[in-house]
Amino acid sequence: MSVHLLPADQALLRLADRSRTLGDFSAIIDARSEDEFAHDHLPGAVNWPTLNNAERALIGTLFKQVNPFEAQKLGASLAAANIARHIAQQALELPRHWQPLIYCWRGGKRSGSLSLVLGQIGFKVSLIEGGYKAFRNALLADLPGRANRLSFRVICGPTGSGKTRLLQSLDQAGAQVLDLEALASHRSSVLGVLPGRPQPSQKHFDMRVWTALCGFDATRPVYVEAESRKVGNLSVPESLMLAMRASPCVHLHVSDAERVGLLMEDYDFFVKDPDFFCQRLDALTELRGHTTVKDWQERVRRGDVASVVEELLHTHYDPTYASSLERNFKQSIGAPVIELADRSEASMRAAALSLIQG
Repeated sequence: MSVHLLPADQALLRLADRSRTLGDFSAIIDARSEDEFAHDHLPGAVNWPTLNNAERALIGTLFKQVNPFEAQKLGASLAAANIARHIAQQALELPRHWQPLIYCWRGGKRSGSLSLVLGQIGFKVSLIEGGYKAFRNALLADLPGRANRLSFRVICGPTGSGKTRLLQSLDQAGAQVLDLEALASHRSSVLGVLPGRPQPSQKHFDMRVWTALCGFDATRPVYVEAESRKVGNLSVPESLMLAMRASPCVHLHVSDAERVGLLMEDYDFFVKDPDFFCQRLDALTELRGHTTVKDWQERVRRGDVASVVEELLHTHYDPTYASSLERNFKQSIGAPVIELADRSEASMRAAALSLIQG
């Protein structure tokens, strides 16, 4: 049998080396249930549940209401059947040199059972000591150092100025980009929800951020948007937030007409679905008052979305953004300004090249 216990911090360091696919493992296997996997999992992991959602709940109930021995007997029976199915469906064609990294929650029973069988077959198996919980603790301890080793360049600009588009152009031009809104599946405002794209859990967002940081070359700048601490319902890791706030900034500026046009394009789902837009506007009632929000909603339903967007910029977003930027990003004061002719792809590409070339 070939099963090697691998401390979580060593597993993390191997996965952090982005020059090696999956940290030199042939596969990363999460032996937890489907719901646990969906909540968060290691980068690149696949799910081979030793107990599925329903079975895990059943065993938990039996453990509490009957006794641990009966629960363990049934659990072993269900686990054996599931492991047999995974091997039949996934492992029969695998070569002898296949080397998986396996983990479960913490105790190692589920991952240990799967590892035992795979090891008996002759595969060289690595098992994370302490499981997912230990790996997450190692990740949280590793995040500050990774954030502090990088040199960030913060893109500032009011809502609609094209910060996300500029990040995309920088990425296409070969620059290093950390797009926190993409990682969080949210546009980082009260109206920033993306239809059909639920946000990940906080734990999985942390995992996505850590994975992105691992992929950057510390000798080159990393471009990032001037975000607040919260992106929708998710919190940016504190160490990353502090590193961003201590970094050089650049301001992006474009005319108000272009900003409105850009938002109408990027938030076209609001234009196409007035009821959804009106529903989201309800969230501003406490800040802007019932009368104002009701007026915006009536105009939206009449099709006058552009005037509402412009008013939202002037009365809500711009004052809030300006005060937050000055308070939190000290190097934004007096920072260089990039004047965009318009919101076109060509303008964004030219701005990206000017930043890269210095």
